[in-house]
Amino acid sequence: MSFMPKMQNSIEGFSILKGPRSRAWNGVAVELWDVECQHGAGGYYVASDPRLFIPLDASGGRDARFLMTPDRRGQTAYMSPKISYIPAEMELWAHVEDISFVRHLDLHFSADLVGRRLMEDLDPARLAEPRFAVHDERLLALAQLIAAECDNPDPLHELYGDSLTLAFLIDFLKLAPKTTGRRTKLAAWQLRRAVDFIEANCLRRIKLEELAEITNLSQSHFSHAFKASTGVPPHQWQMNARVEKVKALLSSTDLSLTTIAISAGFADQAHFTRVFRKHVGATPLAWQKSRQS
Repeated sequence: MSFMPKMQNSIEGFSILKGPRSRAWNGVAVELWDVECQHGAGGYYVASDPRLFIPLDASGGRDARFLMTPDRRGQTAYMSPKISYIPAEMELWAHVEDISFVRHLDLHFSADLVGRRLMEDLDPARLAEPRFAVHDERLLALAQLIAAECDNPDPLHELYGDSLTLAFLIDFLKLAPKTTGRRTKLAAWQLRRAVDFIEANCLRRIKLEELAEITNLSQSHFSHAFKASTGVPPHQWQMNARVEKVKALLSSTDLSLTTIAISAGFADQAHFTRVFRKHVGATPLAWQKSRQS
C-alpha cells in the first residue's frame, strides 16, 4: 500500500545539515531531518494527511523553545523532546527561539490505508483533534527506534519498521478495537450486487476496495456487513464460487487438471488440489471420476 504525503510550506532561517532520510511502510511515510536554525527561524505548514512532528534532539541557549500557532490566536511553547499531532489540512505556523540545531522526525500517514490494515475506519473525531507537546517516554523510545531505522544504511526487514510505526500510531492515537456487537447487514441490493460481482469475477483476484466501491461502503464496513449477511467473509465466498466453476469445468470438458488449475487462478496443480480437497472432501481427479461413473 504505497503512500506519498503532500505538504505545502513556506519557511525561512533553516539550513538542512542532513536529510531527509526517508522510509515508507504500508500507508506511513517517515522523514528524519538534521537542521541548523538561525535566530527567529520559522514557517507555515499545511499537509493533506495527518502527521506527527517529533523533535528528538535540540541544542541552543537557556531559553530554547519551539512555538506553534495552530490558529494565530494562541501559541503552544515547548522544549524537545515532545510529540505533536497535526490533523490533515490544519494550517500551522511555527518558529524556534534560541535554538541552533534540531533533529526531528516527521511521521505522515494515510488514515484510509492505516484503517484498512486495522480492518476498521479510524474515528474522524479523534483524527481531527490536534495534540501538542505530548511527553511520553515509551513513545519517544519508539520514535528513536524509527529514526534509527531511517538512518540505517542496511535497513532491517520491512516488518520491523512497519511494526514500529503502526505500534506508535496505535498507542499515540489510543486506537482500541471497536466493541463487538450485532453487525449491520448489507441491504438486499448491496448483497446482490456484491454476490453477482464476486461470482462473475471469481477466477481472478478481487480487491476488497472493488466490492466496497460498488456497494458505496467503506472497506471495513463492507467486510463486516458481508459476513453478517452471509456468514462468511468475502474471500471465502469467492473461493466457494471458484470451486463451483471448477466443478463445472471438470464435469463438462476434457481439459487437463493443470490447465483447469491455471485457468481458475491457482498457482499450480498442487495448490488447486489442496484447495479443492479442503472444500469438497476429495481430490479433483477423484471427484471427476465419481461424476463420470
